[in-house]
Amino acid sequence: MTLSDLNFIFRALPLFLIIYYIFPAKLRPSLLLIASLIFYAVNDYLMLPVLLVASILNYIIARFVVKQKKAALICGLLLDVGLLIGFKVAGRLDSGILLPLGLSFYVFKMISYQVDLYKGKIEQVSLVKLCVYLTMFPQIISGPISRYDFVTANSMWQKYEGPVEEKPSIGSRIYNVLSNVTDGAKYFTIGLFMKIVVADHLAVLWSELKTIGYESISTPMAWIGAYTYSMNLYFDFWGYSLMAAGVGVMLGFPFIENFIQPYNAVSISDFYRRWHATLGSWFKDYIYIPLGGSKKSGFRTVINLLVVWLITGFWHGVNFNYIIWAMSIFCIIFVEKFILSKWQIVYKVIGRINVLVIIPCTWVIFATESLRKIGTYFLRLFPVINNGIAVNNRDVMLFVPAYLPYLAVGVILLAPPLQTLYRKHKDNILTTIILFAMFWVSVFSLANSTGNPFMYLRF
Repeated sequence: MTLSDLNFIFRALPLFLIIYYIFPAKLRPSLLLIASLIFYAVNDYLMLPVLLVASILNYIIARFVVKQKKAALICGLLLDVGLLIGFKVAGRLDSGILLPLGLSFYVFKMISYQVDLYKGKIEQVSLVKLCVYLTMFPQIISGPISRYDFVTANSMWQKYEGPVEEKPSIGSRIYNVLSNVTDGAKYFTIGLFMKIVVADHLAVLWSELKTIGYESISTPMAWIGAYTYSMNLYFDFWGYSLMAAGVGVMLGFPFIENFIQPYNAVSISDFYRRWHATLGSWFKDYIYIPLGGSKKSGFRTVINLLVVWLITGFWHGVNFNYIIWAMSIFCIIFVEKFILSKWQIVYKVIGRINVLVIIPCTWVIFATESLRKIGTYFLRLFPVINNGIAVNNRDVMLFVPAYLPYLAVGVILLAPPLQTLYRKHKDNILTTIILFAMFWVSVFSLANSTGNPFMYLRF
């Protein structure tokens, strides 16, 4: 049961919201913890013990880390990093050991919690709140990677301690609950539409290209395929992030913006500050800056960037294509940062070209596990050598027309003014009507499909 499952949308989520808000505020963290563990068990019950044991061990270690015990911090980091590496490598070796669902996301939360605790950013250790933070069901499968203060900022967990005469009325509290649920439902609807209507349909076109064989597609079809996969990945992951953030808002948590108009970026560096922003900020705060960031020598900065991108590649998987993808991004960032940045006009022009042309090419590497197939696809993108086999030069006309509506909607949703317009008019009745239509179009599409799992479930 994922966030886009009809049973979740029409049964599990409404039922939990009713129970969650019926009970007093002090019990809501415990209710959320129970619901999160049930949600995880429904999706991956075999690996639930891994999540539970890791959470409890981190709590025990945290009791020592909060006392500024550096040895305890090191033990915690070794435990969490070892857990992630161990399962990633075991999965790569075909050992029969499965990768626990959401492992990368909750391990990164464990690491940030221990480091922030050691630095004094977290003052108290609470077993329930720590476990809620690590297992929260909207985020446990595919993120976003929130920080611990996200949990403590929940507006619906705050106990009023002011003068009795100023205590919020029942009507006021009900209004706040309904306001949160309404705002969260809007984010959820937009994310659901992006996932079900846009991403899932574009995924079919990308699958058709793989079925045909990369060596048999024309160069125009190869470029359309690269942009199709780019939008497929973007709307799948952005859609999930909005759905997860929407559920969080329904429960009283702050909204997490995980994608900040990345295709409006001015460079590759800027792109990855906007794309999966919570992961990017995690790498910056817990790896790049501790290594010295950009404050050391130029050579040290290069090494720091290299380390970050190598870890990023391994985080996605112990496969050569992820490492090649990460290294290609590192090389482009190196050129932008140390060469192109000397000429601002050139930097801006090349930076935009990198975002709009090079990024889709790098996603091809990301999507293709076979090195031979990567080479084949790139020779179709850039046919300096004719490696085509039974190429149909009319394949664009044969395959693309059926997907034009979804490609067009994807391009429209990419437009930055649309997001600005939504924020300005999100409470407008016309906006509500449009969102209502988007929701039922998504539900109809979902009911008539076999279901397509979120792409980041396997990370």
